[in-house]
This record gives sequence, structure tokens and C-alpha cells, in this order.
Amino acid sequence: MKYLLVVPLVLMFLTTAAFAQSDAQKSAEKPKTQPAPAQPAQAQDNPLSAANKFGYGFLKSALISTAEKMPEENYNFKPTWLLRSFGQAIGHVAGSQYYFCSMVLGEKAPNPKIDPKATKADLIAALKDSFAYCDKAYGSMTDASATQMVKFRGMEFPKLFVLTANSMHTIEHYGNLVVYMRLKNILPPTSEPTFMQQAQK
Repeated sequence: MKYLLVVPLVLMFLTTAAFAQSDAQKSAEKPKTQPAPAQPAQAQDNPLSAANKFGYGFLKSALISTAEKMPEENYNFKPTWLLRSFGQAIGHVAGSQYYFCSMVLGEKAPNPKIDPKATKADLIAALKDSFAYCDKAYGSMTDASATQMVKFRGMEFPKLFVLTANSMHTIEHYGNLVVYMRLKNILPPTSEPTFMQQAQK
């Protein structure tokens, strides 16, 4: 089933973690062993939903950084006529998040009517608004509420899966946007050595 293809998300985490580990090994000033930081109470009591929220935060940082880093003159850029422009892809992700997260919140999906041809500033604002909306869904979830069933595309799924599907959709389009950036000789956010540390702030 295509909704169970979580490999891309896992691979991104592993790749970024490898960069972070490499940077740590290069720093001679740091001790070889450090005590692991104490986990927040939410992570200890709700490990599944907390891990899902962590992955969402990673993607949130990546998408917003991508939208901010791409120059406005490239927002109309598309590698071929068959694809969305960069700006259209940002608008698509912003609009789609309301669909997934409203399902988990038990609300009617907002219809922000995002103009895919809007300015860079407007599309970034729309993207941030959609993440702010989804923050409520990810932030309020516990491992108990994660098992509550909701109807998703004609079938019943746990709420946790619906939020995982949202992250899968986001990372699919982030992967596309990485290509757009590379074609414009721009380093994608997750290729920056310090991205992992910044994403966790």
C-alpha cells in the first residue's frame, strides 16, 4: 500500500543524522562521550506521538527554509512544462496540510484559497499559516489519542497514520523542490551542515 512507504522519510532522517555525526567527530573540542540529554516528559510518556511530532518539526523547518531561500525570481521556475512551478509547489503543500490536519482535529478543512501565482512573501505566509494550523494537531496528540480511528480516503485509519501521511506528502514535495534548487545552483537546507541543530531549536 502506497501510504505505508515511509522509507523516504526514514532515509532523510538517517542522512541528516549522518551529517550531524560527521560534524561532531570533526570537532576535537567536544569530549568523545557525552551524557544523553534528558527527554521531555511528553517524549517519555508518549514516545510514538512525540517521535511523529519530531519528524514533522524537521520537515516544517526544511520547507520554510526552502521557501525563504529560493529567490523570488525563481518562484515561477519549473524544470519542464509538465511540472508545477516552485511557487505552485509551495502553495500546494500549504493547502494540502489543512486537509490532513483538519481530519485529525475533527474540524472542517479550512479553505484559505492560496493563489499559486502569489508573491514569494504571500506564499511563505500561507505556508507558515498552514504549519501553525497543523501544530495544533501534532502538539495535542498523545499515544492514546493516536489510536483513535478516522475515515481517510474511504478507509479507517488511526489518527497517527493520518499525520504520518501528511509528513510523507510533505517530504515527497520537498524532494521535488530540492531538484528545483539544485538546478538553480542553490544548496537545499537539509544539505547545510548545521541544519539538524537549527531544526531542533
